[in-house]
Amino acid sequence: MFAQLAWRNLWRNPRRTAIILLAIFMGVFSMIFFAAFSRGMANGMVNNAIDNLVGHIKIQHPDYRSDPDISHRIEDPRSVMDKILPVLPEGSKIVQRIRVEGVAANARETAGIEIAGIEPSKEKGVSFIGDAPIEGEMLEDGDKNGILLGAALADRFDTEVGKKLVLTTQRADGETQSRAFRIRGLYHAEIEATEKAYVFITLDAAKILVGDKNGATEIAATLPGKKVDRMLQQTVSKCKEALKPLNLSVFDWMEQIPAMKAYLAMFDMFLYIWFVVVFIAMGFGIVNTVLMAVYERMREFGLLKAIGMKPSWIIRMVLGESSFLLIAGCAAGTLCSLAFTWYVAMKGIDLGSFAQGVKMWGMSRMIYPAIDNGDVIAANAVVIVLGLIVSIYPAVKAARFTPVETMRHN
Repeated sequence: MFAQLAWRNLWRNPRRTAIILLAIFMGVFSMIFFAAFSRGMANGMVNNAIDNLVGHIKIQHPDYRSDPDISHRIEDPRSVMDKILPVLPEGSKIVQRIRVEGVAANARETAGIEIAGIEPSKEKGVSFIGDAPIEGEMLEDGDKNGILLGAALADRFDTEVGKKLVLTTQRADGETQSRAFRIRGLYHAEIEATEKAYVFITLDAAKILVGDKNGATEIAATLPGKKVDRMLQQTVSKCKEALKPLNLSVFDWMEQIPAMKAYLAMFDMFLYIWFVVVFIAMGFGIVNTVLMAVYERMREFGLLKAIGMKPSWIIRMVLGESSFLLIAGCAAGTLCSLAFTWYVAMKGIDLGSFAQGVKMWGMSRMIYPAIDNGDVIAANAVVIVLGLIVSIYPAVKAARFTPVETMRHN
């Protein structure tokens, strides 16, 4: 009976009901879409960070992170890879690299850079360089004289494909080694700082440069699929167990870039603060509308109490009206926001107009909103639960009207 009364009362003033429904709809819509947009932005930042020679899992000498010197290398990377391959999920990719600090120089410029020795054919799907747009040509496995340069670094050196560049670094025996390389191509990265930081040569060329035929400074692995959080920790534990006799360090990507892990934790907190802020703005509208409806029906409530209706029944009736409003507004807002987010995610949002800011924060130029079920549930829960809480005040107000007081009301 209370539900029927509440539903009919809602439509006694359709305009007022439509206005508050629109307010709830807009609030829920903005909460879910903003959350999806933010998730997409965060996913882009994480993917960029993992693609930037990080990988999901990395294996290094225990002292390499504190002192990235060639002396802190893995002596026999092939045997290490053979040990961990059986514990990696099917579809995982694994590579070995030599990464050392060095100096690049030509006749015009000198700059400190990081030299990365890679196996070009195996980097696809492991790091950004495997799929990066290249001006000129990609390195080929076994190329002992070629080098890939970032487009931004090439501009700084005022050089181009076909020209020479001299790299200098420390050898494994402690001596300094310099070699000239021919620029095979210029790569483009999402972040300009990456183009200025790394130069790529083949793993064979890097071994000659550092004077070590077998070693590597790191082994990186990427796991299959987009959502790898569940399998990541299990795989890291298995790798640690398999490599325990070799005294090597195994890191997941969150341990490698703790700043990103902290950012994601703050991101979740700010998202839920945003939900509450949106609700506060919406909550004033709900309270005002319900309170207005209560005062308009003051004589009705007085009559109901005069014929014996208990105050608690009146509270239930008013809260029932608020419940219908909240549920209908949330349902419409959720369905429309999911459909709109799905449509936008298919095409992506191009932030090319904000290129400088995007590069500074390490974001992708294209943002693909990502819906998280937890965000959808949280947005609806915040609106419905807090909406009912703020509706208690007008409901109690209606229950306190006395028949005599309402007869005096004009």
